[in-house]
Amino acid sequence: MNKIPNRQAICEVLMEKAKEDRDIVVLCSDSRGSASFTPFAENYPEQFIEVGIAEQDLVSIAAGLAKCGKKPFAASPACFLSTRSYEQAKVDCAYSDTNVTLIGISGGISYGALGMSHHSAQDIAAMSAIPNMRVYLPSDRHQAAKLTEALLQDQKTAYVRVGRNPVEDIYSEEDCPFEMDRATVINEGTDAAIIACGEMVKPAVEAAALLKEQGIGVTVVDMYCVKPLDRAAIIKAAENAKLVVTAEEHAPFGGLGSMVCQVVAANCPKKVVNLSLPDAPVITGTSKEVFDHYGLNAEGIAKTVRENI
Repeated sequence: MNKIPNRQAICEVLMEKAKEDRDIVVLCSDSRGSASFTPFAENYPEQFIEVGIAEQDLVSIAAGLAKCGKKPFAASPACFLSTRSYEQAKVDCAYSDTNVTLIGISGGISYGALGMSHHSAQDIAAMSAIPNMRVYLPSDRHQAAKLTEALLQDQKTAYVRVGRNPVEDIYSEEDCPFEMDRATVINEGTDAAIIACGEMVKPAVEAAALLKEQGIGVTVVDMYCVKPLDRAAIIKAAENAKLVVTAEEHAPFGGLGSMVCQVVAANCPKKVVNLSLPDAPVITGTSKEVFDHYGLNAEGIAKTVRENI
């Protein structure tokens, strides 16, 4: 069982690259432990900035450092980063075209027991609505590492959402197909297509395995790049299927499901069913308990496909 969360995989890549690249800078808002960046702070103190609980300052300082030629990665809980510092993300980062990577840690309902104040079920919609802002949700540690390496190679603003807990591997170190801003097709079938992002990709893969046993062939698309959205991958998957199901750890409005519906409706009309968190305060519990309750697990996704195909 994998014990390395995506946030730790990001830190490991940055620590390795920082050996040769002194322009890499990590900023935290009293969250170095939660972000798994304590090792970076200890090994590269001159390339680490602790801002404290001041998310607006975190983002604006990161933008200023980017304008000075640095490569800033600013980490803070996704629930605060995508709300308290929304204006700074919009103006200082995206509108100002700065090379800032915003890392929303403990995204979705990772903070479970802390309730709605600590859930980030709106961040995909909010960040995607900002012109010039890219939005990524890596599905496992290997993809998170590949994404981090790619982000170090460009000069554009990005928001990366990762969960708090380790997720089971989908890929491996030796076999992790990755192309920047292109979705990964994990499985192919002609009965239904499941398009998922972030932590929902693993249960989507498991649902496809369950459905295969029942004679139902399913395409599974890992849409880690929510913006820019890989429209071609969506159209191809929808054209070859009778039904499209989306799965996301997000509210039902403005997220992956809404985006997929727009693309499918305009290009290859098919029935689309969106699986998401409800438009209501989420129940209290661990991530697994919450996912199980709302059918955001392998059995729930498989059931949705069977009932709608």
